[in-house]
Amino acid sequence: MDTNVRPETMERITTPELARTFIAEQIAALQAQIGDKKVLLALSGGVDSSVVAALLIKAVGKQLVCVHVNHGLLRKGEPEQVVDVFRNQMDANLIYVDAVDRFLDKLAGVSDPETKRKIIGAEFIRVFEEEARKQSDIKFLAQGTIYPDILESADGIKAHHNVGGLPEDLQFELVEPVKLLYKDEVRVVGKELGLPDNMVYRQPFPGPGLGVRCLGAITRDRLEALRESDAILREEFAKNGLQGKVWQYFTIVPDFKSTGIRDGKRTFDWPVIIRAVNTRDAVTATVEDVPFPLLQHITARITAEVPGVNRVLYDLTPKPSGTIEWE
Repeated sequence: MDTNVRPETMERITTPELARTFIAEQIAALQAQIGDKKVLLALSGGVDSSVVAALLIKAVGKQLVCVHVNHGLLRKGEPEQVVDVFRNQMDANLIYVDAVDRFLDKLAGVSDPETKRKIIGAEFIRVFEEEARKQSDIKFLAQGTIYPDILESADGIKAHHNVGGLPEDLQFELVEPVKLLYKDEVRVVGKELGLPDNMVYRQPFPGPGLGVRCLGAITRDRLEALRESDAILREEFAKNGLQGKVWQYFTIVPDFKSTGIRDGKRTFDWPVIIRAVNTRDAVTATVEDVPFPLLQHITARITAEVPGVNRVLYDLTPKPSGTIEWE
Protein backbone atom coordinates (compact mmCIF):
# COMPACT_ATOMS: atom_id res chain seq x y z
CA MET A 1 0.00 0.00 0.00
CA ASP A 2 1.35 3.45 -0.95
CA THR A 3 1.66 5.45 2.27
CA ASN A 4 1.79 8.65 0.19
CA VAL A 5 -1.81 8.25 -0.97
CA ARG A 6 -4.57 9.64 1.20
CA PRO A 7 -7.19 6.90 1.83
CA GLU A 8 -10.58 7.67 0.29
CA THR A 9 -12.20 6.86 3.62
CA MET A 10 -10.18 9.52 5.46
CA GLU A 11 -12.50 12.20 6.82
CA ARG A 12 -11.60 15.85 6.28
CA ILE A 13 -10.41 17.32 9.61
CA THR A 14 -12.74 20.27 10.18
CA THR A 15 -13.52 20.17 13.91
CA PRO A 16 -11.55 20.12 17.19
CA GLU A 17 -12.88 16.58 17.87
CA LEU A 18 -11.50 15.23 14.58
CA ALA A 19 -8.23 17.06 15.25
CA ARG A 20 -7.96 15.46 18.71
CA THR A 21 -8.49 12.00 17.20
CA PHE A 22 -5.79 12.67 14.58
CA ILE A 23 -3.37 13.97 17.24
CA ALA A 24 -3.89 10.89 19.46
CA GLU A 25 -3.33 8.55 16.48
CA GLN A 26 -0.20 10.42 15.39
CA ILE A 27 1.32 10.49 18.87
CA ALA A 28 0.95 6.70 19.10
CA ALA A 29 2.38 6.23 15.58
CA LEU A 30 5.31 8.59 16.24
CA GLN A 31 6.19 6.87 19.52
CA ALA A 32 6.11 3.48 17.77
CA GLN A 33 8.28 4.74 14.88
CA ILE A 34 10.83 6.70 16.91
CA GLY A 35 11.18 4.65 20.11
CA ASP A 36 14.00 6.13 22.20
CA LYS A 37 15.93 7.68 19.29
CA LYS A 38 16.40 11.37 18.43
CA VAL A 39 14.65 13.37 15.69
CA LEU A 40 15.90 16.47 13.91
CA LEU A 41 13.55 19.15 12.54
CA ALA A 42 14.19 22.37 10.64
CA LEU A 43 11.70 24.68 12.33
CA SER A 44 10.92 27.73 10.19
CA GLY A 45 8.01 29.11 12.17
CA GLY A 46 5.63 28.35 9.31
CA VAL A 47 2.42 26.46 10.11
CA ASP A 48 3.54 23.07 8.69
CA SER A 49 6.87 22.77 10.52
CA SER A 50 5.33 24.28 13.70
CA VAL A 51 2.52 21.70 13.78
CA VAL A 52 5.03 18.88 13.20
CA ALA A 53 7.17 20.26 16.06
CA ALA A 54 4.18 20.50 18.43
CA LEU A 55 3.10 16.93 17.57
CA LEU A 56 6.62 15.57 18.15
CA ILE A 57 7.02 17.45 21.44
CA LYS A 58 3.84 15.75 22.67
CA ALA A 59 5.04 12.37 21.40
CA VAL A 60 8.76 12.28 22.27
CA GLY A 61 9.54 15.50 24.18
CA LYS A 62 13.25 16.33 24.35
CA GLN A 63 14.16 13.59 21.87
CA LEU A 64 13.16 16.16 19.27
CA VAL A 65 15.93 18.58 18.33
CA CYS A 66 14.48 21.67 16.60
CA VAL A 67 16.84 23.86 14.58
CA HIS A 68 15.64 27.38 13.81
CA VAL A 69 17.90 29.12 11.30
CA ASN A 70 17.47 32.89 11.28
CA HIS A 71 18.72 33.89 7.82
CA GLY A 72 17.74 37.52 8.26
CA LEU A 73 14.93 37.22 5.70
CA LEU A 74 12.05 36.56 8.12
CA ARG A 75 9.30 39.04 8.91
CA LYS A 76 9.46 41.34 11.92
CA GLY A 77 9.12 39.44 15.20
CA GLU A 78 9.11 35.94 13.67
CA PRO A 79 12.44 34.55 15.01
CA GLU A 80 11.53 35.88 18.49
CA GLN A 81 8.11 34.21 18.29
CA VAL A 82 9.59 30.82 17.37
CA VAL A 83 11.92 30.98 20.40
CA ASP A 84 9.14 32.17 22.70
CA VAL A 85 6.53 29.59 21.65
CA PHE A 86 8.79 26.55 21.41
CA ARG A 87 11.56 27.12 23.95
CA ASN A 88 9.70 29.17 26.57
CA GLN A 89 6.12 27.85 26.31
CA MET A 90 6.55 24.28 25.04
CA ASP A 91 9.92 23.60 26.66
CA ALA A 92 11.31 22.27 23.38
CA ASN A 93 14.91 21.29 22.75
CA LEU A 94 15.51 24.25 20.41
CA ILE A 95 18.75 25.29 18.75
CA TYR A 96 18.60 28.89 17.52
CA VAL A 97 21.14 29.72 14.83
CA ASP A 98 21.79 33.39 14.10
CA ALA A 99 23.06 33.17 10.53
CA VAL A 100 21.96 36.65 9.43
CA ASP A 101 25.44 37.96 8.53
CA ARG A 102 26.38 34.72 6.85
CA PHE A 103 23.36 34.83 4.49
CA LEU A 104 23.44 38.57 3.78
CA ASP A 105 27.19 38.52 3.08
CA LYS A 106 26.67 35.67 0.58
CA LEU A 107 23.83 37.58 -1.09
CA ALA A 108 25.68 40.91 -1.34
CA GLY A 109 25.66 42.20 -4.91
CA VAL A 110 23.56 39.32 -6.29
CA SER A 111 20.60 40.70 -8.24
CA ASP A 112 19.36 37.73 -10.30
CA PRO A 113 16.23 36.30 -8.59
CA GLU A 114 17.00 32.66 -9.42
CA THR A 115 20.60 32.96 -8.20
CA LYS A 116 19.35 34.56 -4.96
CA ARG A 117 16.93 31.66 -4.39
CA LYS A 118 19.69 29.11 -5.03
CA ILE A 119 22.13 30.83 -2.64
CA ILE A 120 19.49 31.01 0.12
CA GLY A 121 18.48 27.34 -0.37
CA ALA A 122 22.04 26.02 -0.54
CA GLU A 123 23.21 28.06 2.46
CA PHE A 124 20.22 26.90 4.49
CA ILE A 125 21.13 23.27 3.82
CA ARG A 126 24.77 24.00 4.74
CA VAL A 127 23.84 25.60 8.09
CA PHE A 128 21.33 22.84 8.86
CA GLU A 129 23.90 20.17 8.00
CA GLU A 130 26.50 21.78 10.30
CA GLU A 131 24.00 21.69 13.17
CA ALA A 132 23.06 18.07 12.34
CA ARG A 133 26.71 17.01 12.54
CA LYS A 134 27.02 18.51 16.04
CA GLN A 135 24.27 16.16 17.29
CA SER A 136 24.87 12.54 18.18
CA ASP A 137 22.67 9.51 17.41
CA ILE A 138 20.00 11.27 15.41
CA LYS A 139 18.15 8.63 13.47
CA PHE A 140 15.17 10.57 12.10
CA LEU A 141 14.56 13.73 10.10
CA ALA A 142 11.09 15.28 10.57
CA GLN A 143 9.56 17.36 7.79
CA GLY A 144 6.45 19.47 7.42
CA THR A 145 5.46 17.83 4.14
CA ILE A 146 1.72 18.18 3.46
CA TYR A 147 -0.52 16.45 0.91
CA PRO A 148 -0.42 19.18 -1.79
CA ASP A 149 3.42 18.83 -1.78
CA ILE A 150 3.05 15.14 -2.61
CA LEU A 151 0.41 15.80 -5.29
CA GLU A 152 2.46 18.55 -6.92
CA SER A 153 5.59 16.44 -6.87
CA ALA A 154 3.70 13.55 -8.53
CA ASP A 155 2.54 15.98 -11.24
CA GLY A 156 6.09 17.19 -11.75
CA ILE A 157 5.21 20.72 -10.62
CA LYS A 158 7.88 20.90 -7.93
CA ALA A 159 10.30 18.71 -6.01
CA HIS A 160 8.72 17.34 -2.87
CA HIS A 161 11.12 17.22 0.04
CA ASN A 162 11.47 20.35 2.13
CA VAL A 163 15.10 19.84 3.12
CA GLY A 164 16.26 18.34 -0.14
CA GLY A 165 19.96 18.15 -0.89
CA LEU A 166 21.31 16.86 2.42
CA PRO A 167 24.52 14.85 1.95
CA GLU A 168 24.24 11.08 1.50
CA ASP A 169 26.30 10.33 4.61
CA LEU A 170 23.66 11.96 6.82
CA GLN A 171 21.48 8.87 6.88
CA PHE A 172 18.09 9.82 8.30
CA GLU A 173 14.77 8.03 8.21
CA LEU A 174 11.92 10.45 7.40
CA VAL A 175 9.15 11.38 9.83
CA GLU A 176 6.25 13.15 8.12
CA PRO A 177 3.21 13.14 10.41
CA VAL A 178 1.05 15.61 8.44
CA LYS A 179 1.84 14.39 4.92
CA LEU A 180 -1.73 13.27 4.22
CA LEU A 181 -3.32 16.54 5.35
CA TYR A 182 -4.42 19.56 3.37
CA LYS A 183 -3.41 23.04 4.56
CA ASP A 184 -6.79 23.82 6.14
CA GLU A 185 -6.59 20.57 8.15
CA VAL A 186 -3.06 21.37 9.33
CA ARG A 187 -4.41 24.66 10.72
CA VAL A 188 -7.24 22.92 12.63
CA VAL A 189 -4.71 20.51 14.14
CA GLY A 190 -2.33 23.38 15.00
CA LYS A 191 -5.09 25.26 16.80
CA GLU A 192 -5.94 22.13 18.81
CA LEU A 193 -2.25 21.69 19.70
CA GLY A 194 -2.33 25.17 21.28
CA LEU A 195 -0.22 27.08 18.77
CA PRO A 196 -0.92 30.85 18.64
CA ASP A 197 -3.32 32.10 15.95
CA ASN A 198 -0.73 34.22 14.15
CA MET A 199 1.38 31.08 13.66
CA VAL A 200 -1.57 28.83 12.73
CA TYR A 201 -3.07 31.32 10.29
CA ARG A 202 0.27 32.65 9.05
CA GLN A 203 0.09 33.72 5.44
CA PRO A 204 1.84 31.66 2.78
CA PHE A 205 5.48 32.74 2.89
CA PRO A 206 8.09 31.87 0.26
CA GLY A 207 11.09 29.74 1.27
CA PRO A 208 13.55 32.56 0.49
CA GLY A 209 11.39 34.82 2.67
CA LEU A 210 11.86 38.55 2.25
CA GLY A 211 14.74 37.77 -0.12
CA VAL A 212 12.30 37.72 -3.07
CA ARG A 213 10.53 40.91 -1.94
CA CYS A 214 13.70 43.01 -1.56
CA LEU A 215 14.08 43.23 -5.34
CA GLY A 216 17.45 43.01 -7.02
CA ALA A 217 20.62 42.87 -4.91
CA ILE A 218 19.63 42.78 -1.22
CA THR A 219 20.97 45.58 0.96
CA ARG A 220 20.54 45.70 4.73
CA ASP A 221 18.92 49.14 4.78
CA ARG A 222 16.37 48.20 2.09
CA LEU A 223 15.69 44.90 3.85
CA GLU A 224 14.95 46.83 7.05
CA ALA A 225 12.60 49.19 5.17
CA LEU A 226 10.85 46.11 3.77
CA ARG A 227 10.51 44.47 7.20
CA GLU A 228 9.15 47.62 8.85
CA SER A 229 6.70 48.50 6.05
CA ASP A 230 5.43 44.89 6.00
CA ALA A 231 4.83 45.03 9.77
CA ILE A 232 2.80 48.26 9.38
CA LEU A 233 0.70 46.73 6.58
CA ARG A 234 -0.01 43.58 8.64
CA GLU A 235 -0.88 45.63 11.72
CA GLU A 236 -3.33 47.85 9.77
CA PHE A 237 -4.98 44.91 7.99
CA ALA A 238 -5.48 43.20 11.37
CA LYS A 239 -6.95 46.38 12.92
CA ASN A 240 -9.33 46.88 10.00
CA GLY A 241 -10.77 43.37 9.72
CA LEU A 242 -8.84 42.31 6.61
CA GLN A 243 -6.50 39.81 8.31
CA GLY A 244 -8.64 36.70 7.75
CA LYS A 245 -10.38 38.08 4.67
CA VAL A 246 -7.40 38.58 2.35
CA TRP A 247 -5.39 35.51 1.36
CA GLN A 248 -1.98 37.16 1.11
CA TYR A 249 -0.68 40.69 1.59
CA PHE A 250 2.83 42.04 1.86
CA THR A 251 5.15 44.84 0.81
CA ILE A 252 7.92 44.93 -1.76
CA VAL A 253 10.86 47.35 -1.97
CA PRO A 254 12.43 47.71 -5.43
CA ASP A 255 16.04 48.73 -5.99
CA PHE A 256 15.43 52.17 -7.47
CA LYS A 257 14.75 55.57 -5.95
CA SER A 258 12.63 58.59 -6.81
CA THR A 259 12.53 62.21 -5.71
CA GLY A 260 10.27 63.33 -2.89
CA ILE A 261 9.92 65.92 -0.13
CA ARG A 262 10.35 65.52 3.62
CA ASP A 263 10.36 68.40 6.12
CA GLY A 264 10.48 70.90 3.26
CA LYS A 265 13.61 69.32 1.78
CA ARG A 266 14.07 67.22 -1.36
CA THR A 267 14.66 63.50 -0.75
CA PHE A 268 15.81 60.69 -3.01
CA ASP A 269 14.31 57.52 -1.50
CA TRP A 270 12.70 54.14 -2.25
CA PRO A 271 9.08 53.38 -2.99
CA VAL A 272 7.19 50.65 -1.13
CA ILE A 273 4.78 48.54 -3.21
CA ILE A 274 1.78 46.93 -1.50
CA ARG A 275 0.43 43.60 -2.80
CA ALA A 276 -2.90 42.19 -1.52
CA VAL A 277 -4.49 39.26 -3.36
CA ASN A 278 -7.15 36.60 -3.03
CA THR A 279 -6.94 33.14 -4.54
CA ARG A 280 -8.29 29.65 -4.12
CA ASP A 281 -5.39 27.68 -5.53
CA ALA A 282 -2.61 30.25 -6.21
CA VAL A 283 -2.95 29.44 -9.95
CA THR A 284 -4.97 32.62 -10.52
CA ALA A 285 -5.41 35.57 -8.15
CA THR A 286 -7.56 38.69 -7.89
CA VAL A 287 -6.59 41.97 -6.25
CA GLU A 288 -8.32 42.93 -2.99
CA ASP A 289 -10.43 46.07 -3.17
CA VAL A 290 -8.85 47.79 -0.16
CA PRO A 291 -10.82 50.88 0.96
CA PHE A 292 -9.07 54.01 -0.32
CA PRO A 293 -9.01 55.81 3.07
CA LEU A 294 -7.21 52.79 4.55
CA LEU A 295 -4.63 52.84 1.74
CA GLN A 296 -4.10 56.55 2.44
CA HIS A 297 -3.66 55.85 6.17
CA ILE A 298 -1.15 53.03 5.50
CA THR A 299 0.72 55.32 3.10
CA ALA A 300 0.92 58.08 5.72
CA ARG A 301 2.26 55.64 8.32
CA ILE A 302 4.86 54.01 6.04
CA THR A 303 6.22 57.32 4.70
CA ALA A 304 6.36 58.79 8.23
CA GLU A 305 7.71 55.76 10.10
CA VAL A 306 9.99 53.91 7.70
CA PRO A 307 13.40 55.52 7.04
CA GLY A 308 14.45 55.76 3.40
CA VAL A 309 10.92 55.56 1.93
CA ASN A 310 9.06 58.44 0.25
CA ARG A 311 6.34 56.77 -1.86
CA VAL A 312 3.78 53.97 -1.51
CA LEU A 313 2.24 52.22 -4.53
CA TYR A 314 -0.61 49.68 -4.74
CA ASP A 315 -0.17 46.82 -7.20
CA LEU A 316 -3.46 46.45 -9.14
CA THR A 317 -2.32 43.50 -11.28
CA PRO A 318 -4.22 40.19 -11.07
CA LYS A 319 -2.59 36.80 -11.80
CA PRO A 320 -2.23 36.47 -14.75
CA SER A 321 -0.61 38.74 -15.98
CA GLY A 322 1.40 39.29 -12.81
CA THR A 323 2.52 36.50 -10.50
CA ILE A 324 1.75 36.87 -6.78
CA GLU A 325 5.39 37.44 -5.83
CA TRP A 326 7.48 39.91 -7.82
CA GLU A 327 10.57 37.68 -8.15
